[in-house]
Amino acid sequence: MLKINGIKKSFGSLDVLKGVDLQVEKGDVVAILGPSGSGKTTLLRCINFLETANDGILSFDGEEFHLGRISKKDIARLRRKTAFVFQSYNLFLNKTALQNVTEGLIVARKMPKAQAEEIGKRCLDKVGLSDRYGYYPSQLSGGQQQRVAIARALATDPEIICFDEPTSALDPELTGEVLSVMRQLALDGMTMLVVTHEMGFARTVSNKVIFMEDGVVVEAGPSKNLFENPREERTKAFLQTVGGVMPAESLTETP
Repeated sequence: MLKINGIKKSFGSLDVLKGVDLQVEKGDVVAILGPSGSGKTTLLRCINFLETANDGILSFDGEEFHLGRISKKDIARLRRKTAFVFQSYNLFLNKTALQNVTEGLIVARKMPKAQAEEIGKRCLDKVGLSDRYGYYPSQLSGGQQQRVAIARALATDPEIICFDEPTSALDPELTGEVLSVMRQLALDGMTMLVVTHEMGFARTVSNKVIFMEDGVVVEAGPSKNLFENPREERTKAFLQTVGGVMPAESLTETP
C-alpha cells in the first residue's frame, strides 16, 4: 500500500531524517516511537506532504514518486488519500463541531453542503459526538475537540490516517476516550500511522512498531516481538525508561 525508501529531510544544516525506510500494508496500525527530536513528527509530515522531503522514493498503491522532485499535481492527488490528526486539534474556533468537519469537504472538495453535513454527522456519530454537532470548540473538552479532529479526518475517506501524538495535550481521563476511538478505528480496519508515547496503545493496538532516534530507524518489527524481545540495546533502554518493557513473568498473563 505505502512504501518509503531512503527518505531524507534537512532544515538548513540540521539533518532530521537521514534515510528512513517504512512499509505499510492495508489495515496496519504502525506505532512510531522514539525520544523527542528523533524525527518522528517530521516523518509523518513528509508522508502527508506538510513538509517536503529532500530525497527518497515513495510508492503508494503501486505508483512510485521521487520525493525530491514530485509535482504539485501529484502531491495534491496523494494528499487526498491521507489525513492528518494534529496533537493541538487545529480546529476553527469560530465554527461548530459539524462545521469543522464539513469545511474541507465544502470548500476544498466542492461538495454540496447537504451531502457534506450528512457525512459530517455520520463521522461525529462514529467518534461518540452525536450530541455535539452545534457545539463550538470552547464548549468542548480537549478530548472532545480531538475527537472532532478525528471525525474531520474520517470525513475525507482517507486510505491512511497519520496521528501526531494525538493525546499529548490531554489529561489521563480524556486520553482514554481518544484512545478508545482509535482502538475502534483499528478494529474497523483503518490503516494508521501513530506517533505516540502511549506504550499501552502501541503494545496492544498496533501490529507494527518502529523505534527511531537521531533521524534513523533503530529497530522495526511486529509489536509483540519488539516489546517482548527487542534486539537493539537502545530500544531496550528506551522501553525500560518509558515503561514499555514488562517483567517476563507478566508477559504470559491474561489481562
